[in-house]
Amino acid sequence: MSDNLLSNINNPTDLRLLDEAQLPQVAQELRDFIIDIVAVKEGHLGASLGVIELTIALHYVFDTPNDLLIWDVGHQAYGHKILTGRRKNFHTNRQLGGISGFPKRSESIYDAFGVGHSSTSISAALGMAIASNLKGDFNKQHIAVIGDASIASGMAFEGLNHAGVTDANLLVILNDNAIGIDPSVGALKQYLTAVKAGKNPRQNNMIKSLNFNYSGPIDGHDIFAVIKELKRLQKTKGPKFLHIITTKGKGLQQAEENQVKYHAPGKFDAATGEIHIKSEENLPPKYQDVFGLTVLDLAKKNEKIIGITPAMPSGSSLKFMMEAFPKRAFDVGIAEQHAVTLAAGMATQGMVVFCNIYSTFLQRGYDQVIHDVALQNLPVIFCLDRAGLVGEDGATHHGVFDLAYLRCIPNMIVYAPRNEIALQNILYTAQLGLDHPIAIRYPRGRGVIADWQTQHLGTYKKIEIGKSICIKEGSKVAILSNGTIGNNVTLAIAKIKHPETIAHYDFSFVKPLDEKALHTIFTTFTTIVSIEDGAVKGGFGSAILEFASENNYTSKVTILGIPDEFIEHGTVAELQQYCKIDVKSLEIFFSSY
Repeated sequence: MSDNLLSNINNPTDLRLLDEAQLPQVAQELRDFIIDIVAVKEGHLGASLGVIELTIALHYVFDTPNDLLIWDVGHQAYGHKILTGRRKNFHTNRQLGGISGFPKRSESIYDAFGVGHSSTSISAALGMAIASNLKGDFNKQHIAVIGDASIASGMAFEGLNHAGVTDANLLVILNDNAIGIDPSVGALKQYLTAVKAGKNPRQNNMIKSLNFNYSGPIDGHDIFAVIKELKRLQKTKGPKFLHIITTKGKGLQQAEENQVKYHAPGKFDAATGEIHIKSEENLPPKYQDVFGLTVLDLAKKNEKIIGITPAMPSGSSLKFMMEAFPKRAFDVGIAEQHAVTLAAGMATQGMVVFCNIYSTFLQRGYDQVIHDVALQNLPVIFCLDRAGLVGEDGATHHGVFDLAYLRCIPNMIVYAPRNEIALQNILYTAQLGLDHPIAIRYPRGRGVIADWQTQHLGTYKKIEIGKSICIKEGSKVAILSNGTIGNNVTLAIAKIKHPETIAHYDFSFVKPLDEKALHTIFTTFTTIVSIEDGAVKGGFGSAILEFASENNYTSKVTILGIPDEFIEHGTVAELQQYCKIDVKSLEIFFSSY
């Protein structure tokens, strides 16, 4: 309709043609647009609703894309995408073949830097600003928008530390809403709370002490105040820091009141905000809950058990232990490096430490895994949630590299359970005491045993380290699977015409490999197929090939898994099909033998 302003905004140039007095209307329309689409298509909601005024103000004041705007993490960039030419296809957000849920350089010239993991924006923007200076461009603006949870990460401090001794034309905007996915934690949060309450003397301002021109805090939902301050800072040279106060989920009452749930609420009623409840009756448990409930049960019986998570208590389900044993379970904020070495320190003192980190985020603490844990052979128990393909979050979040980057580390045990019972049993086994660190990887989503909690939780069996299991005997081809992808194998074998030709082995341990079983397999079968939901380069299949080479076996080995490319976003089912590790693709493949 003609009085709808957003429908006529195809890029920031269109936005800048509007009178400043019209911008609150644009803000309302932009909020409504995001709510209407996400209510049906799903995605991240609260973060983007909280920065609508800031998003409009930034594109209104600055000359994007010539001025460079970087969103930390990118959960909050939906408004940015809609204002920068992606309004008409925003409904494809996070869908196979559609636009990404995060800023992505290959998608738009307005996405100055690809993001998805936290705390990278300041370093990236500073790098751009220094490069501009070296090229003689002293007028280009470089803006990093970072949340109060992300700025507590070590990398953000590294960027601030460097920027403070440069003359870079850098503006850091702190979007302070006291929450990331879960509520922010730590001394920095307490400091920012004091600043917001006016209880911190300005002469004690830590940002000013780092040589930044500090301003704020200001109301991030007062679009006129934000624009006024941005225009002032636009003319100020050197490193600048603007502190704004926002409310995550702003404009949708339920999202404001329950910010954790409405971070990514799934489908909901756009008019009322009520989430469409999916029946969970008779469904298998989520793997994260198998972890959380098992660790809680074990912690009740073993007082040495400690739980650690870097900012993912809800996503990892460590929240169960945190509620029951608050002095023995810790959310350390977005600080994966610290989480790993904190766990190592506790392990030196005899604690049984479960360090729960998403697979994709453990990449951020890789040196600590090697140097602080494995080199000292400390029995830290790494529990890697969201291993394998995670779906709509896409390339930045798939946990497909862990098998490859962990199995090359001396002393490390690497295990991927096939189902819920195997997961609870390896957690039980690990807390009994191991001679080495262990990484236990399991996927996002649900398991396969509907009555797991009522029938199996608390009934444990010790697992023999390095032992494989023959699931099914066969006469012609040996399938070696690792982890939950083995369930696809079982289903596929059941569908083929001659299932008796296929043998199936569960190699949950990628390290140490069950070499005794492998010798038997290689002397029995001339055709061997490995399958994993990890990268084929350097992963489980590579380990099988290495074994064959070292022992001069000549059986044909085929490796199935994630190809040597970054996999984009889509449902897990769609992405498994793309990688040819879904049930149908495996059925066709097995039928060829």
